Amino acid sequence: MFHPECSSEVVAGVLVGNQWLAGGPTLEVFNPSTEDRLATVSTGDSQTVDLAVQSAAQAFAAWSSSAGALRGELLARIAEGVRQNRQHLMTLQSRNNGKPLAEAGLDVDDVIATFEYYADLARDLDATQDRGVALPSSDFAARLRREPCGVVALIVPWNFPMVTTAWKLAPALAAGCTVVLKPSEVTPLPELALVRIMLDAGLPPGVLNVVCGTGIAVGAPLSSHPQVAKISFTGSNAVGVQVMQRAAETVKGVSLELGGKSSLIVLEDADLELAVELACAGGFYNAGQMCSATSRVLVAEQLADAFVEKVKSRAQAICVGDPFDEGVQLGPLVNRAQYDRVMTHIARGLTAGARLECGGRRPEGLDRGFYIAPTVFTEVALDSSVWNEEIFGPVICIRRFSSPAEAIALANQSDFGLVATVVSRNLDSANHVADALQVGMVWINAPQVIFPQTAWGGYKQSSIGRELGPWGLAAFQELKHVVRAV
Repeated sequence: MFHPECSSEVVAGVLVGNQWLAGGPTLEVFNPSTEDRLATVSTGDSQTVDLAVQSAAQAFAAWSSSAGALRGELLARIAEGVRQNRQHLMTLQSRNNGKPLAEAGLDVDDVIATFEYYADLARDLDATQDRGVALPSSDFAARLRREPCGVVALIVPWNFPMVTTAWKLAPALAAGCTVVLKPSEVTPLPELALVRIMLDAGLPPGVLNVVCGTGIAVGAPLSSHPQVAKISFTGSNAVGVQVMQRAAETVKGVSLELGGKSSLIVLEDADLELAVELACAGGFYNAGQMCSATSRVLVAEQLADAFVEKVKSRAQAICVGDPFDEGVQLGPLVNRAQYDRVMTHIARGLTAGARLECGGRRPEGLDRGFYIAPTVFTEVALDSSVWNEEIFGPVICIRRFSSPAEAIALANQSDFGLVATVVSRNLDSANHVADALQVGMVWINAPQVIFPQTAWGGYKQSSIGRELGPWGLAAFQELKHVVRAV
């Protein structure tokens, strides 16, 4: 099995035509819990990107014309390979990303579920191809084909290694596309381990190619490459804009999953204990490094005092520490840059007059690693950066509201529209609020459980397109109608 963290050799980070390529520039990969070096990974550049794209282009004809059933069986074997290596992947995920081991286990289970889901959809493709289309004239007949869009580029982030990759890669392969994957330069090790499992499952040469490296060296030339038909990107809005601009040069398809500044709304009749649990989970899971983090917490005036005290108490009781220590619930941020970014946001919140209820600093006893204690602000100004900007750290801001209409207005007053959570004992009230929110996913009295069967993506600046479900498969397909005279 792949054990880069145990080796002093350079880990190959470029795969072209099922061959790992040596040489090229390297990058250092670190353990955010200890700040120690985990591995040195070889990377690519624009020339490497071109080799990878050419490999994918050469493999496209055979792979795109293969039976959906064949592709589905391969995806099922990949899922089984991930299942068999679950413990190792969990360990690698926690070492490279810093998330607690239990969270890493949920990530691996998500990868398995996603590949299994798209294995089933791939098997169904053959039976639905060339389906007839009803026309108003008996003089013509028409049929519909769904065809893979071509070579696709997938650029994935560091906050959910393997997971975001599976969300893109499984439907792309199911559709019959060939792929060039760029993992995050911060967390390439779990991704490379997943790729090796895919190779062991029998992936044909050139169907999946991998180029590790920075956004400038790899992401930019990949986004503008003329032979890439579609690019799917998950990351920051600033980089998403750059991806769109480069993709526009050759008018290629683009799917973007970007930022969020999501709300959790606690209505007057909510179960207070459940609301506290969901607020802390929504704000502090994965150290708050989620585009779906419900970092805006809106609480009915009648519950606000009790809610704030309970959230503060719960946040202070969260066990922060090394992901492998028993009982740890919150690990470090992923690297120094992210730690500094979050601490800057916290300082801005204080400057803007927000009241710091707890956290806002490094926990005592954790002198190494990029740790920040769970942080809770109240009395947050509507025009402050901590209320409006995505922080991507363990920080939540609480505001009061006097009516559901005010809560809806405050939640919708955002450049983003990814997710929301509503807490209420009255299902009619909860559904009314859910239906009024300008977001792509709403949970009612539930944690942020994501199923492969439901779409992922949002409104406004949060997304272009959707991932998961049949919509995730459709994102990698082109529609073709064939009309003939009878």
